[in-house]
Amino acid sequence: MMAILTMDWFGIVLTGFGTLFLIGELLVNMRGFFALLGIGFMTVYFTVYVETGSFIMMLIIYLAGILLIVIDGKAVNDGTLAAIGLVCMLLAVALAAPNIFAGLYAAIGVIIGGFSSLIFLKVFKRRDMWSKITLKDQLTKERGYNSLNMNEKQLLNQRGKTLSDLRPVGTVRISDNNYSAMSNAEWISKNTAIKVVQVDGTKILVEKSTDEQEHTYDS
Repeated sequence: MMAILTMDWFGIVLTGFGTLFLIGELLVNMRGFFALLGIGFMTVYFTVYVETGSFIMMLIIYLAGILLIVIDGKAVNDGTLAAIGLVCMLLAVALAAPNIFAGLYAAIGVIIGGFSSLIFLKVFKRRDMWSKITLKDQLTKERGYNSLNMNEKQLLNQRGKTLSDLRPVGTVRISDNNYSAMSNAEWISKNTAIKVVQVDGTKILVEKSTDEQEHTYDS
């Protein structure tokens, strides 16, 4: 068993599942179960490759990367801290590896695990904190925004386009009016056709339009 753990390619399994469950715990409410699994996989990975002192340091750097992603998603919401967090995670697993090939496998595992965790959103209940991101844009007539006092049914299922990248919050135009809106756990690029799927107070949730007649708008 130990021989398998020390093989270069096995790092992709450990870091992949570790990242899958740790990011998954942030996305959906599993009451800490995913977090324990993720920490378990990452502990095995760092234990196999590094000494005790380095093990603690690398694990802290890795978990700090995840914390930066949480802060970005919950407060900052511009992608900068999330990018730095991802770099921290990749550096932690790569530097801990005994050679460049093992480090490459481990880094690939982090990327695959991170993206694969989005699958949990389709199966389990998502955490409330991701739906409570503050909409920073002010909804004023001077900036071209329209009041949300209109009946929700009038805005629901309406189609429009994005005026900025939604990461996941940005600006959309619907029926010649501008609104601050957020996407449903995905990044939507500027000038993309969208559809309103939910309206809750001042929060507008949109997704890419699936209508065959809709397409990406010219800038």
